[in-house]
Amino acid sequence: MEPCSCDTFVALPPATVDNRIIFGKNSDRLYDEVQEVVYFPAAVHENLREHLQCTYIEIDQVPETYAVVLSRPAWLWGAEMGANEHGVCIGNEAVWGREEVCDEEALLGMDLVRLGLERADTAEKALNVIVDLLEKYGQGGNCSEGRMVFSYHNSFLIADRKEAWILETAGKYWAAEKVQEGVRNISNQLSITTKIDREHSDLRNYAKQKGWWDGKTEFDFAATYSYLDTAKMMLSPGRYCEGYKLLNKHKGNITFETMMEILRDKPSGINMEGEFLTTASMVSILPQDSNLPCIHFFTGTPDPERSVFKPFIFVPNVSQLLDTSSPTFDLEDPVKKKPRFQFKPDRRHPLYQEHQQALEVIDKKEEKAKTMLDNMRKLEKELFKEMESILQNKHLDVDKIVNLFPQCAKDEIRIYKSNISS
Repeated sequence: MEPCSCDTFVALPPATVDNRIIFGKNSDRLYDEVQEVVYFPAAVHENLREHLQCTYIEIDQVPETYAVVLSRPAWLWGAEMGANEHGVCIGNEAVWGREEVCDEEALLGMDLVRLGLERADTAEKALNVIVDLLEKYGQGGNCSEGRMVFSYHNSFLIADRKEAWILETAGKYWAAEKVQEGVRNISNQLSITTKIDREHSDLRNYAKQKGWWDGKTEFDFAATYSYLDTAKMMLSPGRYCEGYKLLNKHKGNITFETMMEILRDKPSGINMEGEFLTTASMVSILPQDSNLPCIHFFTGTPDPERSVFKPFIFVPNVSQLLDTSSPTFDLEDPVKKKPRFQFKPDRRHPLYQEHQQALEVIDKKEEKAKTMLDNMRKLEKELFKEMESILQNKHLDVDKIVNLFPQCAKDEIRIYKSNISS
């Protein structure tokens, strides 16, 4: 199995139904890492002399940041995936290539996900934010909570209501591909070949200097900056190819439920098991009609096959997501104290704790397992029906929506508790 193997997908009309863009991601991380789902409201920052503390480094703050909902490893500042109030969604992937990875502390790819969401109201603006920060601060640092140093470069899939962008990096160098229709996915390899819509100004020159490209043949980013034979890329048995096959199998009929099925697929390796497993999942509906709300589903628990996709919609005064928020340790947090990672605190949030307890019970009792999974799917189906009704009827009960995600988490916890106690 490939380590830290995430998969991010996007489907756009005509591959989808009802003029919607569908975004999805599985975050595959170390098996014992807790991922929380958290909301941060929009904010105005008047004192710009105050710097913003990211996971490891401080950077300049901006005058205004947008509201975001994030699924993130509970120990860090950034996020594996998330969305903002303007319908921008971003997921990142670990990638490696010829350019050396920097262990020195800089911005993590996960910090760049959050910064892109907080600072941009379209997908392309988020791309601009990320590449500008990459140029100014660089990327690097340990991407896992612990003394094992695990660093990588990053690729990003960025989507909004109109289009998507693939952004792939190697150190400070990058290439980007615009996606306006059909399907596209990214995994743990560079995938942009000769269709390059935007790039770092020195991308080709640097490759020539390093002897990776002769300057005469057609420039292929993935072939030049990694060791891939891009001619065979779609035939290899890896998850990138498997993910592409699953998207293509459903092309023309892709819905948010199709995307969830893909994320739950174990034979392809998309739903990972083992030392690295799928620790959290996200699916978003981005209607091209701006009168309709974007709907973002998060699990906040490992293994989407044994989790509930719970919906979140941006409205004013959203209730805090307490059941999926991990405990905080402030200045005592071992991530913030140097030397870092001297111990590992218990970061499990209430939903995660109940989910883990329930899984222990159902792993031993087959009948209980079936009852619980049936109840989980029933809850999910009711939620899907409710969300579809909102999109079809164009009516949003704001008073109910402020508590939508927190209430769903409570309903899910109730299912786990009733199975454990019965």
